[in-house]
Amino acid sequence: MKRRDFLRSSGLMTLPVMLGKFSVASVVSPLMDRSIFGLNDKILVLIQLKGGNDTLNTVIPVEYYDNLAKVRGNIVIPEKKILQLTDATGLHPSLQQLMDLWDGGRMSVIQSVGYPNQNRSHFRSTDIWHTASDADEYLTTGWLGRYFTGEYPNYPEGYPNASYPHPFAITIGSQASETCQGVVSNFSIAINGTSGIGELFEGEWDEVPDNCYGQELQYVRQLVRQTNAYSSAIEEAFEKGKNVSDKYEDDNRLAQQLKIVAQLISGGLKTSVYVVSLGGFDTHSGQVEADDTTMGTHATLLSRLANAVNAFMDDILRMGYGERVLALTYSEFGRRIIANASNGTDHGDALALFAFGECVEPGIVGVNPEIPSNPSKGESVPMQYDFRAVYSTVFTEWFDVPEDTVQNILFGSYGSVPFIRGCLSTRIGDKAPAHPIALEVLPNPSDGVVHLKIPTDLREDQLHVQVFNEYGRIAAMKVAEMRRSANGTHVLDLRHLPSGVYFIQVQTPQWSGTKRIVLQ
Repeated sequence: MKRRDFLRSSGLMTLPVMLGKFSVASVVSPLMDRSIFGLNDKILVLIQLKGGNDTLNTVIPVEYYDNLAKVRGNIVIPEKKILQLTDATGLHPSLQQLMDLWDGGRMSVIQSVGYPNQNRSHFRSTDIWHTASDADEYLTTGWLGRYFTGEYPNYPEGYPNASYPHPFAITIGSQASETCQGVVSNFSIAINGTSGIGELFEGEWDEVPDNCYGQELQYVRQLVRQTNAYSSAIEEAFEKGKNVSDKYEDDNRLAQQLKIVAQLISGGLKTSVYVVSLGGFDTHSGQVEADDTTMGTHATLLSRLANAVNAFMDDILRMGYGERVLALTYSEFGRRIIANASNGTDHGDALALFAFGECVEPGIVGVNPEIPSNPSKGESVPMQYDFRAVYSTVFTEWFDVPEDTVQNILFGSYGSVPFIRGCLSTRIGDKAPAHPIALEVLPNPSDGVVHLKIPTDLREDQLHVQVFNEYGRIAAMKVAEMRRSANGTHVLDLRHLPSGVYFIQVQTPQWSGTKRIVLQ
């Protein structure tokens, strides 16, 4: 769905208001009806990297460096300049400011997050990430909006009130995030860092006519009152709050957004979700400088990200809110393996996410994407974890939402990803290993009869197997042709597929693995 179509189908209307240093907007739309439950005092900060971040120059699979250099010779980071996380994995040198968080055990890297049938359109893929839909499914509520709707089904009528005087979510920007779109209204208030003082008129109004127009007019007036009330709460918290860290860069837009978030948290605002963003990641050309691949557009963006997050986490930790705040990055997709001729990269599939906080499971979740020596032109990083498994983990392990409720929110069960540890619960540690077990696919290349060596004793009905082509589209699902062989491997018959490059993904209740295979 194109963004303008999303807005048109949702019937969105923005009501801007100025308070103090901020412009505030409330977004409304009549949408679908679902139920979800639960909330606690935890805070989620979503960091959207707009444009599709090049994951292979961000979280670099050093173990495949020679192959990267062959197909990315014009953009690859010199091996000596890579910041070493482990023997197999490193970071872009512009992410130096994240190393303090890594060394302090406050950073998690989640490898290869995406979804089946990847859509490489910016607008459509962003909609998918925001609504948690399937690639061929069109939803008009956000994944967090459905959560809030179940807990506060009458919203916006009667809000704010004595029990809930503060907005449930805040977007730092001109438009409320679609992740928070509920059935009737968006649960996020948009704060734009512009100057000016004022509020929407809510004085004497004419009598409302008893017809459809009157109902709509009454609803708009209710929104005006609500927006002004929330504006007052936000301004009061901002005036009470105080930043402790001196690391925020004045010319770093993301840093200034996160600085506002930290100040509102410090001021006692009870908002549960904040959404901030950094644009510019659509690096088709000029991703790097021709004479120095450590410099260029992408390096500048990653430096802004690292410096902003480092300052924000320094602020939050010094305030004493380390165990209440979880920050999570996301982008609509990664980039392709092969660089283009313009010192850039084209739209791809899965990408690595970062999670920050006192309660993250430190380290790398998942394995490096395999980089072949001769990838196809359209080949990208295959999905290892479904992004909805990340959302599921946020719900169950951060906001403590029951698993059956989460399945209703996400319209299915996607398992969990072990990137949150026991500040709130220990269920992740009981369910999944910190590091996934390797999947073996034999023979490779293959004539189509594939043996999967899965190092766990599970029944066939506990295995979820999908086969993707080089463009991230589903080519086959596990059906009756999969059987257990005498030597303990699982046999998958793919002889009906044409020759080419494919990716076999295996999911179990405890882990996920993806392996590249060539069918001859």
